[in-house]
Amino acid sequence: MSTKQRMRLDPGEASTPGSAAKKRGRPPGSGAGKTTPGSMAPKRAKKRASAGVEPGDPLPLRKKRRYKPGTKALLEIRKYQKSTDLLMLKLPFSRLVREIALTLRPQGLGMRWQSQAIQALQEASEAFLVHLFEDTNLCAIHAKRVTIMQKDIQLARRIRGAWGGLG
Repeated sequence: MSTKQRMRLDPGEASTPGSAAKKRGRPPGSGAGKTTPGSMAPKRAKKRASAGVEPGDPLPLRKKRRYKPGTKALLEIRKYQKSTDLLMLKLPFSRLVREIALTLRPQGLGMRWQSQAIQALQEASEAFLVHLFEDTNLCAIHAKRVTIMQKDIQLARRIRGAWGGLG
């Protein structure tokens, strides 16, 4: 054997010429002394399971709270009855007002709006819609239903008259 071939051999291999290469030291099939990434994985898993939660582990998912039917709706009703802030977002409402104003005004003539004017329009429109939905709900209840329908809104508007209860 050449020196290069001898250097490639494991220390446990026989280097005598004519003899077959044999491994010494451990019986066949035993994993003594051998450490591969796959062999340590089960031990690590056992350690982690017994150790509990480690810093990098994700949080365990908690059961989602389950409300009885209707409870969530009642909580939402109480929340909105307590609050005095506007229900519609200001920017989308402002865009809608500007778009409607452009259809009423000839092209090329822009309109400028004060923020207080848009806020006043939003307050009035929300008051109108809330009042309309209150009447619509009464119409649905009168029809022995809990779900409001388009015909309830139409009936409420017809009963209110031309100005919709605003004058």
